[in-house]
Amino acid sequence: MLLSKYRYKPVAGWDSALESSLDSENTLVILFGASDAKRLTAALADLCAAFPRSALVGCSTAGEIYGPSLEDDTLVVAVMKFSHVTIRLASRLITDAKSSFEIGSSLANTLATPGLKAVFVVSDGLSVNGSEFAKGLSQNLPPGVVVTGGLAGDGSRFETTWTLVDKAPRAQHVVAVGLYGEHVGIAHGSRGGWDVLAPQREVTRAEGNVLYSLDGQPALALYKKYLGERAAGLPATGLLFPLAIRNDLEEDGLTVRTILAVNEADNSITFAGDIPQGGFVNLMRANFERLIDGAADAASHLAFDTYTGGPLLTVAISCIGRRLVLSQRSEDEIEAVLDGLPPGGTLIGFYSYGELSPLASGRCDLHNQTMTLTSFWER
Repeated sequence: MLLSKYRYKPVAGWDSALESSLDSENTLVILFGASDAKRLTAALADLCAAFPRSALVGCSTAGEIYGPSLEDDTLVVAVMKFSHVTIRLASRLITDAKSSFEIGSSLANTLATPGLKAVFVVSDGLSVNGSEFAKGLSQNLPPGVVVTGGLAGDGSRFETTWTLVDKAPRAQHVVAVGLYGEHVGIAHGSRGGWDVLAPQREVTRAEGNVLYSLDGQPALALYKKYLGERAAGLPATGLLFPLAIRNDLEEDGLTVRTILAVNEADNSITFAGDIPQGGFVNLMRANFERLIDGAADAASHLAFDTYTGGPLLTVAISCIGRRLVLSQRSEDEIEAVLDGLPPGGTLIGFYSYGELSPLASGRCDLHNQTMTLTSFWER
């Protein structure tokens, strides 16, 4: 595998010349960039010209990760030219969040051809039910296929996100790339680092990813009570207090969910993934050191058993909520990841509205407020 990385800034341009010699049918270009896609028009045209035969996959962000740096309003790019790994792209329009399971199933059925080893996926961050989408993918892929990825971001604005479809940025789409063959090398890890607070409460009414009541009380009113004066900044300030759902399938027994929207009319809250009615939840809050330790733990859980050296790309997907909490210390969690990677590896990534990574059981699910890592190499 040959590997290169690039960063584009609208004023300064590319940090180095694009290596068009890497273009091939077996080249994968992964990119993450500013939510205002118009700022990247020239850069995307450059990539399409340099890599016309390659598969391009990417999305908008709430911050771009480039090595040890955290950027805004840039484009970060990694180009992998494989020798023996084949790749295949597939995309779907998200017509309705209620169709998320069917969309995941359809993508899986398209990609599930012989030799599939891994799927990397990026999705619109606002119009999808991430947990149902992940369920549709997982239930229709062969056992042992590793699924990772994330939901596109739009800073703390929650207005519009994009994914790259047919080499152009489009809203309301999900895009997946399948990697095929015995030479695929992949490792993954995902960890959080939040503290549970407030009493445990029962979900007394929920429909999919919309929460209406806890312990018989209107969900939004109860949530505002805990946020206090920060409630005026919803939904963005809700990222500081995610919801923890009891889940025995998770290694730590919890699944974390992040707010996407609030509805004042019916006192409901929309989350990035399902909230099970009859389940039990707690509010959570940040612990600075534990968030950074969580990023380090994610790196330490990457299994490099079959990696024997050479080019290695790690994609880091962290949640916008973590960035809002860590603020100026956000680069500390990125450095913690780098410290846990093999020397000489390449790191790019983005801050997201949700992360996709396997549970301890191996089944992919939606995560929120985690640092999720995927490493790629060719064996």
